[in-house]
Amino acid sequence: MADKDAKKGEATTSAIAKTLNKVEERLDLGERSDSVAEGLANVAKASELLSSVWTLPPGQLLRFHHDTEVADLDGDSTPGFDGNKEDAERFIDISSSEIARYQRLMYANGVKGSRRRLLIVLQGMDASGKGGIVRHVFSQGDPMGMHYHGFGAPKGEELDHDYLWRVKRELPKNGWVSIFDRSQYEDIVMPRIYRTYPEEVWRARYDEINRFESQLVADGCAIIKIFLVVSKEEQKRHFLSRLDDPTKYWKFDPSDLEARERWDDYMEAWQEVFVKTSTEQAPWYLVPADNRWYSRAVVSELLRNTLKNMNMIWPPLEVDADAMRRRLNDM
Repeated sequence: MADKDAKKGEATTSAIAKTLNKVEERLDLGERSDSVAEGLANVAKASELLSSVWTLPPGQLLRFHHDTEVADLDGDSTPGFDGNKEDAERFIDISSSEIARYQRLMYANGVKGSRRRLLIVLQGMDASGKGGIVRHVFSQGDPMGMHYHGFGAPKGEELDHDYLWRVKRELPKNGWVSIFDRSQYEDIVMPRIYRTYPEEVWRARYDEINRFESQLVADGCAIIKIFLVVSKEEQKRHFLSRLDDPTKYWKFDPSDLEARERWDDYMEAWQEVFVKTSTEQAPWYLVPADNRWYSRAVVSELLRNTLKNMNMIWPPLEVDADAMRRRLNDM
């Protein structure tokens, strides 16, 4: 893998590095801008320049289409990115700082009543890298305004309610970002594979979830749905590393092997999920994930552009600044 990374993008690394240098120069210019509006304009231009490191936008390349077969996707591929691991990690670092900037902007608007918010759904087979994406892509984010929740098998009070009840409890508040590690889609895939509910029950959930997501989008909540495509070989490598490393023992669960034995059943179930629930308002993106640096870069790109395209500005001051200064000076 190291040799592959060294050779990959050998001819284009310098070009990507030059582009990233220009991005940093533009961001520095934004920091030194004379006005807030000028600063935001420079940041937006920097973000557009940052996107130019992709030969084609991931949002275009990786969006699910009905002729896409998840079982045929190459988890080791890196569509749209001709650089190597070092390029990707530098890209992620710069992009993460801009995500944090846009996140603070959305949070500030949420405080002032904007209903803009963002839901990120991360799905994938075990060891596909969902947790690593959260740690790396959001490394510079402000905890105030971010909410992470992992969904396991429903239990306790959750079993006393409709399957969407626990999902609705974790949705982002105005101005917030919520990250779901697994989601409402588990309530289709798992009953289908393990036959815990009749087929008419889980099949009805396709339309229910589409209506649910459509209502969220109409109410100001953007949704990014990502399925991390990891190969069986790469998953096996990660499972073995968990058994060999005492610091990773806690990650290993024998149930992961049961899911692996049913790999084809999972691919068939997820294929139908994508066909039924990849909509114009909330499309699915199928992201190759054997190279973690690539999948993290893709998610960072999708996230940053989604936030940038909200076209937010800083909320105006709603009081007389001079009057407030006089009051402060008198205190």
